Amino acid sequence: MPRSPRKFSESGYMHLIARGIGKQVIFEEDADYSYYIHLLKRFGKETKVAVCAYCLMENHVHLLVYDRENHISLFMKKLGVSYSFYFNRKYDRVGHLFQDRFTSVAIESEDQMLTVFRYILNNPRKAGICEAADYQWSSYKCFGNPMSFVDTTILQELLGSFDEYASFIIAKYEDEDQILSKNDQQMARAKTILQDILQIESGTVLQSYDKKDRNEALKKLKEQGLTLRQIERLTGISKSVIQRA
Repeated sequence: MPRSPRKFSESGYMHLIARGIGKQVIFEEDADYSYYIHLLKRFGKETKVAVCAYCLMENHVHLLVYDRENHISLFMKKLGVSYSFYFNRKYDRVGHLFQDRFTSVAIESEDQMLTVFRYILNNPRKAGICEAADYQWSSYKCFGNPMSFVDTTILQELLGSFDEYASFIIAKYEDEDQILSKNDQQMARAKTILQDILQIESGTVLQSYDKKDRNEALKKLKEQGLTLRQIERLTGISKSVIQRA
């Protein structure tokens, strides 16, 4: 079945979501997050796509962008290809890192923009990691900062001062549960178990094992209480392969 055409926003603002293939982890350590932010800055400038907000979670990315020239697909392609090359080389893996097609939602009203903006920055709180203001890998601290590559001009116009913005972000709103995975808060524990039991830094290393060694490693993870979904996200190995092992 052919894909439906991507809907672009008349306002120019879009909410973009990129996920690891098989829901696997795409940021293993601080350097990985930092490199992705470097790419956001670089390719935003190259494609003239303005990044208005971002939040990098362990296995997915949320972006709020402004694009008047329909360069979003090029922007996301450059991001995906460059980061995948970096990640695969660093962790000695091959194949796709991101799901085939990123998700995009057109933003057509100020209310919708503010809801998406707050939702993006609140991802760490919803995952049980920390409050939005304390999370290192989002654009929370970029609001109103002229030295940042993140363009918060329109959001400053809508929200006012930093104090008003901070109050807005922590306020309760009804639609905050609509996208975020319920199990993100358990992934840190699962990753620690994987590293302790298998004595490896990244679960994606299992993709390079021969079948016998890979299956033995997968069985050890299951015996430690990790769910099929957690193993799939940490290793990038499909659920059907894990079940057979």
